[in-house]
Amino acid sequence: MISVGAMSVPSLSTLPDSLLHEILAWLPPRDRVGGARVCKRWRRLVRDKFLWRHLDLTSYKVSSKVLWYLLRNYLRGTVQTLKAQGSLHSIRKQDVFTPALMQALGKQCPNLHNLCLTRTDLRPLPYDFLPSSLTTLELSFCEIPSVWFQVPGAAPACKDFPRIQHLIIQNVPAFSNQHLFNISRQGTLKTLVLSKTYRVTDVGIQTAAPHLGGLEHLTLLHTQIGNSAMHFIGRHMKCLRSLHLGGTDFLTDVGLPSLASLPVLEDLCLDSFSKLSPEAIVALAQALPRLKRLDLGSTGSDDTVLHRIHAVLPNCAVATLASTTSSTNSSIGS
Repeated sequence: MISVGAMSVPSLSTLPDSLLHEILAWLPPRDRVGGARVCKRWRRLVRDKFLWRHLDLTSYKVSSKVLWYLLRNYLRGTVQTLKAQGSLHSIRKQDVFTPALMQALGKQCPNLHNLCLTRTDLRPLPYDFLPSSLTTLELSFCEIPSVWFQVPGAAPACKDFPRIQHLIIQNVPAFSNQHLFNISRQGTLKTLVLSKTYRVTDVGIQTAAPHLGGLEHLTLLHTQIGNSAMHFIGRHMKCLRSLHLGGTDFLTDVGLPSLASLPVLEDLCLDSFSKLSPEAIVALAQALPRLKRLDLGSTGSDDTVLHRIHAVLPNCAVATLASTTSSTNSSIGS
């Protein structure tokens, strides 16, 4: 106990382990590791598996040396989510996730399900070196090999490939129609998010769609998709519950009716489409009786359109950029 005048303030050493765990959980990883040097008790507490289930290193430019250290001392058999930033755009480029490190993660971290990488050069890394336990893979501003996501039909039985259920690709210039086809053939995707993947076109959607019958969430932003892609989405992706589209000039009124054949669609976003008419949007909304949320973003802000949609679907929440801005301004004003 530390005496301050007539008061006695408890020190950290008097706190129970459960409360210290909660405090350590709020510390950044670097400070947490530093805490292990305070005393034997803190070292034991810092090594607790609870603290290392979800590790976010995106605030640091980590090296493979640091990751090896964390793996040997804290992550083994523990980590479930790993987020890290590489050095793709740094002057001194280095391979952070080497094949050896990935193999070690796969063998020693069987509970690693979620891997999020930013600004990482993955070209030296074969796809089959990824941990087979992965179910979620998120790549942002990364470089990937041209043959990634490919699982050979005659792959040896001892080879375990990740069964990706949730794939998020943002600002990955190399991601192409072939990559999309490769990952779709695995037949495990539930969520697919593609943003600023300009090498993905209608042809890619056409070849991948027959293998995406189990897809539940699809987001396509700033891609090269258009009316033809809508036909194959409506034809093959019957399990879609949410569909977010935006940032392309290739989608017109011709493509919208194809989406009316999605029987369980509940959440639809059509943002930044200059060639969609209010009539086509209303007709699509009327054909989707299970629709609960329609976000038009900056596509439409005509009150007449909103009233017509509400008349057709009284239980559907409709949002536009104008209504969102108006609501925000009202909150500020009050």
